[in-house]
Amino acid sequence: MPRTTDGDGTPVPQRLLAAATRLFAEQGYDRTSVQEIVEAAGVTKGALYHYFGSKDDLLHEVYARVLRLQQERLDAFADSDEPVEKRVRDAAADVVVTTIENLDDASIFFRSMHQLSPEKNKQVRAERRRYHERFRALIEEGQRAGVFTKEAPADLVVDYHFGSVHHLSTWYRPDGPLSPQEVADHLADLLLRSLRP
Repeated sequence: MPRTTDGDGTPVPQRLLAAATRLFAEQGYDRTSVQEIVEAAGVTKGALYHYFGSKDDLLHEVYARVLRLQQERLDAFADSDEPVEKRVRDAAADVVVTTIENLDDASIFFRSMHQLSPEKNKQVRAERRRYHERFRALIEEGQRAGVFTKEAPADLVVDYHFGSVHHLSTWYRPDGPLSPQEVADHLADLLLRSLRP
């Protein structure tokens, strides 16, 4: 049975994910071997296959862990008692901050998603669709309440915002002039301006 932790208590799955994320970001998914991942994580191939069935599973988990976090946070914003405009703004800003905080993961994924197996690709698309549908439902709630304009279809508004989010990895730099929160605030404000009647 593979060890579940190393000397500092880090669980093996987290070590494998950290090593895979670093290597995928530096070298690309297709140019990273399973052997390089296990050597960087300090484990055996048997340990990798105990926790992840394949390199494909690692790629899926790199993205899925960020999406799970974002879904949990969106659900919390959506279910709160705040006015709908605040809930939309908070959710819109949060997805920007959490994407920037996990920029390697997002970058790897959008660069390599096409390399997932058809089954994993379908699973990821379903997970992303669930997130987008929950976000769209918030906008539709605001439209029904008359807080947001109905001129722009909610689907288009969602695609507009997430198009910006998905391209963060191509231009955002941690040493640039804007902090993650400042970028998030600007993009959330742009979204809200497009929704006001």
